[in-house]
Amino acid sequence: MVVQSTRFGVLEVDEKNVLRFPEGLPGFPEEKSFAFLPYGPDSPFAFLQSITEPNLTFLIVEPFTFFVEYQFEIDDELAESLGLTKKVPPQVFNIVTVPEQVEDMTVNLLAPIVVNWEKRLAVQVILGNISYNTSHRLFPNGFPKQTAKRGRSSNACSKP
Repeated sequence: MVVQSTRFGVLEVDEKNVLRFPEGLPGFPEEKSFAFLPYGPDSPFAFLQSITEPNLTFLIVEPFTFFVEYQFEIDDELAESLGLTKKVPPQVFNIVTVPEQVEDMTVNLLAPIVVNWEKRLAVQVILGNISYNTSHRLFPNGFPKQTAKRGRSSNACSKP
């Protein structure tokens, strides 16, 4: 599948890397299909590029790399609608905001993206848990020293 992106240009995307959001995303209800683009090998970061809107790209991150205590419950109705089971567990991502100073990146822990890779279905859930918000600092103490040595463009990301 060919996908146009203002950020990445023309992309050839394998159908197995396209996630369907049956309800769209909050604020983008018409956007129901996104290409999952890993940032690089072994990185917790990836991009979601809209299939239909070249200007719509989200940076996402697997939260447990940075927030080991992050947790929430997936209700039975959502688990069933996504086809999640003990044998088909979800993968969780959160949307990242990148300000001018990259080390000040924040992550939206209040609205995780829950993915079933087997069915390539996803939904962004808005949690009722008030201990999370939409702008948790990803690097509250600045970049880790090993990241700083490698530079900001370290290519590291996991594939589905």
